[in-house]
Amino acid sequence: MRRYSRIAGTGSYLPPRRLTNADLAAELATQGVETSDEWIVERTGIRARHFAAPEVGSSDLALQAAQRALEAAGLEASQIDLIIVATSTPDMVFPSTACILQHKLGNAGAAAFDVQAVCSGFVYALTVADAMIQSGAATRALVVGAEVFSRLLDFKDRTTCVLFGDGAGAVVLEASDQPGILATDLHADGKHVGILCVPGHVSGGNVLGDPLLKMDGQAVFKLAVGVLEEAARATLAKAGKTDADIDWLIPHQANIRIMQSTARKLKLSMDKVVVTVDQHGNTSAASIPLALDSAVRSGRIHRGQTLMLEGVGGGFTWGAVLVQY
Repeated sequence: MRRYSRIAGTGSYLPPRRLTNADLAAELATQGVETSDEWIVERTGIRARHFAAPEVGSSDLALQAAQRALEAAGLEASQIDLIIVATSTPDMVFPSTACILQHKLGNAGAAAFDVQAVCSGFVYALTVADAMIQSGAATRALVVGAEVFSRLLDFKDRTTCVLFGDGAGAVVLEASDQPGILATDLHADGKHVGILCVPGHVSGGNVLGDPLLKMDGQAVFKLAVGVLEEAARATLAKAGKTDADIDWLIPHQANIRIMQSTARKLKLSMDKVVVTVDQHGNTSAASIPLALDSAVRSGRIHRGQTLMLEGVGGGFTWGAVLVQY
């Protein structure tokens, strides 16, 4: 009998400090940077974002989301045998945020590691976990996307600092004799490294290069729209499905215009697109599981429905996962 993986539970968490566009504009004004709610909403669809307190790391956000996903799945942390955290903002250079999360959960013995594919990180991590469960290398996996992107922002650059926020989302995957993850499709093209990056690193106790986020917004937009459609169609083809089989599109929550364009290309009404970017901005690897959990807990997503998850991010990376929820 073939072995599959299915989503057994979802969870998410946003830190308590919420900044509306007006709040952020007021803070930026003190530094001589001008922006407004209208300017941000028109270009991105974002209305608010959450920032973690200085002492809070990605593992702290991940813990909250993971505990909620485990509760939804009816499982204890000790029953998990694989932990993957997708993050570009780890607590430390090493060990992995997954190992730190593992300790906070009270789990011991499960394989634990991080995946770094920026905003595509959760799709990459979910694909890896699915493959390990299908192969028999794992039975129950905790897959988390967690970010504190506020630490990477240049608050003198209004084209980037208004876009991002902090948060975490998680799913529990478990082995099943019924298909759950139907197909996946992952890609990357390193020639686009420069259009979205944080070009600094630590050497000898000093920061070399620039440790703040840099983005060519127009280049990212143009590339994202094309590759998201390609990944979605490739994933559908692998599963023997078509656009019409998608009940919900759950894209990376970066920019409402990218999401609208992707939906049009897949011939989907925006009524079938889960949109949460307005409430938390771009949370990188956390955005897809945040949106998924929101839609599950609000009752929009039901068992048996077909979900298209897709992300695109620095690297340049992109990919999609088709899920029978």
